[in-house]
Amino acid sequence: MENKKITIAVMDYSKSPGPRYSAQGDDSGEDFYHKILNEKFKYACDNKLDIEINLDGPDGYASSFLDEAFGNLVFDFGKEDVKNRVTIISNEEPEWIEMIINETYNEWEERRIANDTPTKTAKHEAWWRLNYNNLLSKEEWVCSI
Repeated sequence: MENKKITIAVMDYSKSPGPRYSAQGDDSGEDFYHKILNEKFKYACDNKLDIEINLDGPDGYASSFLDEAFGNLVFDFGKEDVKNRVTIISNEEPEWIEMIINETYNEWEERRIANDTPTKTAKHEAWWRLNYNNLLSKEEWVCSI
């Protein structure tokens, strides 16, 4: 039986993904994480689904967009769960996959362990994160704006 999965195409979010932070411009990595990835990942966890994220299609990426989006995912859910559940697809720019898996995941897991809270430059609705008891909790986490 084939594993069921959720498919996310960044192209459905934006043809021209923007910068790292919402305050820096439209269609940011921060915004993509909060509007798309956080809820989809929580749904996947609850329903024992995998997630396939397709990077192909948009005009291109700033590395900071990808770092912020995937980094927040690791910060909020933990590197191992993200690695076990997420498959990243990019036939157009496969080097992004290597950067995310080998750099972003590791750096943001270190930040998570050190409780080096990510910067938020816009107000976001409550989002899911592992709390201090290692349980998922949906809150408006205290972050800088």
